[in-house]
Amino acid sequence: MRYNVPMKIKTTPSVVIRVLLWIFILAGGVYFGFYFDFIYFKKIVINPIFHLFTFLIGAFLMKLSFHAAKVGGRELKKYGREGDIPRLETNKLVTSGIFSCFRHPMLFGLSFIPLALALMVGSPTFILFISPLEMVFILIMVLIFEEMECYKKFGKDYDLYKKNTPIFSKDIKCYKKLFFD
Repeated sequence: MRYNVPMKIKTTPSVVIRVLLWIFILAGGVYFGFYFDFIYFKKIVINPIFHLFTFLIGAFLMKLSFHAAKVGGRELKKYGREGDIPRLETNKLVTSGIFSCFRHPMLFGLSFIPLALALMVGSPTFILFISPLEMVFILIMVLIFEEMECYKKFGKDYDLYKKNTPIFSKDIKCYKKLFFD
């Protein structure tokens, strides 16, 4: 006889805080987007053709964002974890594969989620104003906190990796690998 036992996910407070922050900024983007849309963009908000068009583009962009997370996550799971460590954490520096192109490929891909969500909900304010600010905020958080955590975790090895690997790749093959492989 099988019993459904709830799965206990082991993770760090840092990961939980980041996930909650993402949810907060995305929900805030939707809320404030629609709030200002009904003041300034009322005609666009009620246009079904606009919504269909933006939804399709947003869904495609969302798929690409999650694909980037999957590509990076697969490599981190395979090469960046040794022993019993919390979920979404690593204890080995990964410098091969997609990580030879970008220092934080998963987070780079996921930084497009605010724009993808804005397009899917069809909020002009969210698309034009809020999501770009959220994307910049996410990238700044990556540059500050992720870089700091990686340096703390891997020390001089990360410093050498950082010197040889850009935050954003200049090679189109790297983007194809991140978003389409």
